[in-house]
Amino acid sequence: MTGIIVVGTQWGDEGKGKVIDLLTEQAQHVVRAQGGNNAGHTIVVGDNEYKLHLIPSGIIHSHTQCYIGSGTVIDPAVLLKEIEELEEGGITIAGRLWISPTAHVILPHHRQLDILLEKAKGAAAVGTTGRGIGPCYADKAHRLGIRFDQLVHPETLPAALAPIITLYNTQLRHQYGMEGTSLDLLIAEYSAYGRALRSYVRPFEDALDTAIRSSENILFEGAQGTFLDLNNGTYPFVTSSNTTAAGVCAGAGIGPTVIDEVTGITKAYTTRVGNGPFPTEQREAFADHQVAREFGTTTGRKRRMGWLDLMMLKTAKRLNGLTSLALTKLDILDDLDSVQVCIGYTLEGRSVDQLPTLLAEWEQVAPIYETLPGWKASTSHIKEYEMLPQNAQNYITFIEQFVGVPIDIVSVGPARNQTITIRNLFPQREVVG
Repeated sequence: MTGIIVVGTQWGDEGKGKVIDLLTEQAQHVVRAQGGNNAGHTIVVGDNEYKLHLIPSGIIHSHTQCYIGSGTVIDPAVLLKEIEELEEGGITIAGRLWISPTAHVILPHHRQLDILLEKAKGAAAVGTTGRGIGPCYADKAHRLGIRFDQLVHPETLPAALAPIITLYNTQLRHQYGMEGTSLDLLIAEYSAYGRALRSYVRPFEDALDTAIRSSENILFEGAQGTFLDLNNGTYPFVTSSNTTAAGVCAGAGIGPTVIDEVTGITKAYTTRVGNGPFPTEQREAFADHQVAREFGTTTGRKRRMGWLDLMMLKTAKRLNGLTSLALTKLDILDDLDSVQVCIGYTLEGRSVDQLPTLLAEWEQVAPIYETLPGWKASTSHIKEYEMLPQNAQNYITFIEQFVGVPIDIVSVGPARNQTITIRNLFPQREVVG
């Protein structure tokens, strides 16, 4: 058995979906462990493009079993729509999707509060997607949440929902002057969701344990990125869950000794959606978002763009225990005369050798750049590492040596065949199905 965790090493949108899709060709099981429909993966297969927000990317491969873990928060309406769209596209879901009974359910007041709290923050708004993720995790921490084991047993919903809705309706009326939610209508709506999703909600710990003992390959897919992590990210401009490899283990319900590889996904530059510090942001060098295809999968918003920050990448190595890297979107740099990478920071005129923790310092640090020559040649058709322009190889080597982690996959375009595999992370074996 080989267990691989795939995590983003930046602020999300690193290209995890494509890498996960490629790795899933050799995996029998794919697990989504944390987050909700505030994250998204885009997968291109031939002429088809799939945008997934909740269901693991491995669902595209007919031989995989896919699991949504207890660390996630799920909007049942969004999940049902995603299932419907995949089935309309010819993807079989029945018998292949498992939802943890202990995953938490996003309710209407979570979405309402998400938007209201953002507005109340004014200029300090985080840039949330407004999907109700944060308030749902807050209810989980307050022990007020509804879980999927309750959702699929509608007889439990009236007693479980009544005190929650009373509490939040009072808050919505008195604090925001808004009408609350009808308890009866909510019970009817969510009972219907429970009936529609009942066949998918089942414990999967035994299934994963059997897979481990049977030496089957398991892929654990992280959502978002390391620096959106609630504990280790650019707080408060972070998400509401733990996005590192440790968070994946907790949300999937497995111990760290099951993991053989932790693969970090990084773009050849850096992007960020929403607000928050971004030391290497460049508004001029990366002005053409259309060429770079830099629009958020979930929100459609333009991503902010900047040079690759190796200080962040080196920190991501430590936080996740990275054993390998996948470098994506190398082709976007093809036309540049030179490429810069951040190798350090200065703060108030002095050099700093680690990332700040204080938000004010994040916003004040100045990057120290190393300028490398560009390669001025297309890489989008290249299949072998040795065929890359020498300066592109030099760029990759510079990253590896600075971070101390090998780059085993290089992506030079959105399609599956626009990938250079330097080392196979899963052992090569035939997958039936």
